[in-house]
Amino acid sequence: MKLFPSSARSQLEFDRVVERLVAHCRGEWAKERAGDIRIHNQIDHIRLALGQTQEFKWILDQGLAFPTEEPLSITRELHLLRVPGAVLTGEQWMQVRRLLLDTESVYRWFNEERRLAYPSMASVIGASGYEKRIAGRIDEVFEPNGQVCDNASKYLQEVRIRLHRKRQELRAMFERIVQKLQKQGWLAEIEESFLNGRRVVAVLAEQKRVVRGILHRESESRRTAFLEPEETIELNNEVFEWENEERAEVLRILRALTAELSVYQPQLQQYYAVLGQFDFIRARARLAVEMDGRLPEMEAKAGVQLVQARHPLLLLYHLSNGKPTIPLDLTLSEEHRILVISGPNAGGKTVAMKTIGLIQLMAQSGLLVPVGAGTRLGVFKQLMIQMGDAQSLEFELSTYSSHLLHMKEFLEAANGRTLFFVDEMGSGSDPDLGGAFAEVMLQEFLRRHSMGVVTTHYLNLKVMAGRTPGLINGAMAFDEKNLSPLYKLQVGKPGSSYTFAIAQRIGLDKKLIERARGLVKSDHVKLDKLLHRTEVELAEITQKQAELKKLMAETQRLKKELEGVMDNEKHRQELDLLREQNRIGAERWQELKDLERKLKSVVQDWRKSTNKEKAMKEMGQVLFPKRAVSKAKMAEEAGVSHEELSGELGVGDTVLVKPTGRHGLVMEFKGKQVVVRIGKIPMQVSRTDLKKIRLIETTERKKTRKSS
Repeated sequence: MKLFPSSARSQLEFDRVVERLVAHCRGEWAKERAGDIRIHNQIDHIRLALGQTQEFKWILDQGLAFPTEEPLSITRELHLLRVPGAVLTGEQWMQVRRLLLDTESVYRWFNEERRLAYPSMASVIGASGYEKRIAGRIDEVFEPNGQVCDNASKYLQEVRIRLHRKRQELRAMFERIVQKLQKQGWLAEIEESFLNGRRVVAVLAEQKRVVRGILHRESESRRTAFLEPEETIELNNEVFEWENEERAEVLRILRALTAELSVYQPQLQQYYAVLGQFDFIRARARLAVEMDGRLPEMEAKAGVQLVQARHPLLLLYHLSNGKPTIPLDLTLSEEHRILVISGPNAGGKTVAMKTIGLIQLMAQSGLLVPVGAGTRLGVFKQLMIQMGDAQSLEFELSTYSSHLLHMKEFLEAANGRTLFFVDEMGSGSDPDLGGAFAEVMLQEFLRRHSMGVVTTHYLNLKVMAGRTPGLINGAMAFDEKNLSPLYKLQVGKPGSSYTFAIAQRIGLDKKLIERARGLVKSDHVKLDKLLHRTEVELAEITQKQAELKKLMAETQRLKKELEGVMDNEKHRQELDLLREQNRIGAERWQELKDLERKLKSVVQDWRKSTNKEKAMKEMGQVLFPKRAVSKAKMAEEAGVSHEELSGELGVGDTVLVKPTGRHGLVMEFKGKQVVVRIGKIPMQVSRTDLKKIRLIETTERKKTRKSS
């Protein structure tokens, strides 16, 4: 994205966001990348960067572990691998080995399942693979502590064996000499030391000419002399020679290894960049957690739709002080391309403008932003900003002259992919003339299909925004009663500057205020009063809407509670029905078991009996018993008549079951079937077999009831 002027990043405080991002980076690669973060204008790059940040934020939110240790700075080592004849030391190779271990952990972490779960992050490694041979060769040469292995070469192994033997001989001989000198009382407190790589004894200065050997050094106090005994000179020489041989062989091995693995330098450079990239993504995710950043929906076309957007830096400041941050809602589209914000000074106009610009820059840089669900941001290729005092001492330009110069450059470069911000548009000159130029500039921005936000106190711009397609008014809410800004953006209406109200509230002489009113055009005074009244009425409407919203929420809560109670009641009725059916089923099962037992008994009696006819009668009584209950029911219903009724059946209606002639009560409907309770037993009956009736008691039944 092209920014104008060069100070646009600092004017929108994007540099401060970048500083916080750099602080979250751990390695030099990521810090350099963050410090020079790129503001993309390609939708694919933006979506990929935002996706990577969002996916790593998921990892942080879920407390998952991602295999990235603190990245190393090994640019020098990787550079040396490209230089012919260069040699990397054991310590430097250990740095490379750690790079390989970290890289292997990352590649192993991205299994098939995680590649599907985190596609944007997985794109960092793409289809590339991990080369195990590099780490294998390093492990063949080095111990874990960075020392070259004894078996790195056959000759090195022989050298170290001989060196070990010579050192053993030297140690044994030196111990004998020390014991001898100690018995003679010639040793100093230090007894022995190493100087210039050779083993020496510390003797008293007055004995230095008695002990035969080479004098290497005396102490500062001249009380101690460091001598190499004559007996150990030859062994010291041999040890020194073999140590030189060891160093030469180690150097040869390191040079050969460096030459051998130098062909993998591009791959190692890629691994270093991969780890740095994940460090950079991690820093963006941590910044998102800090700022409550969320993923906005990005569109290829120009446009801004902010929902519950908050200024990122102001949000952090308020969080540290336990204060709320007032969010803003805003839409810039083809219908409303330019927002004209008005209102009193210190009311939050500039903060609102900075919020929009800073969020746009962050989103196009791959940073999550503190917005609500439903936020949609387009892609702009240019961002222009004019804010604050624009005086230029270098070119001897006044504030207004510099302002016009910037506007000239803006208009020459503006197009449909330009997002611009102008603070106090047209100020610095005669209000009438400055306002006229401001109108012309807004018309030109509209003609070029640019989108932007301007702040102003000019009444003519407020009127223009209210009648010109493409422009829309906005106002910063102000509490006139308490004389304090509310920092809330209200789109769709202009705002008052509250000039006279503020003057009156601070106690300025009323006569001075009235004299000032008299000097102002009557139309301006009327318009300012109208804006006052509109804001007051709008505040009342907003309050009533909030109360209505609260009541609707309470209604919804009560509705859900009622639905829950009804569901519980229905469930209870179904359970009662099931219990009754189960009870009836159990009773019927017991009757069948009794019938089976009786039949077995009758069959046995029939086989044994000589009177077969009698046995058959008993079997008939068992199979076809006389229903005492049915007779009782029939006797009970005999004294009841009914009359048929017309109309649709409903729950609670009395019905006649045609096939049985019994009457019952409708409990519920199940499609074409109806659940009817006959006595205490519910049963399903077809609708066609039911007739709606009204029961009528006969005279005999009434008499029977009265007598009873």
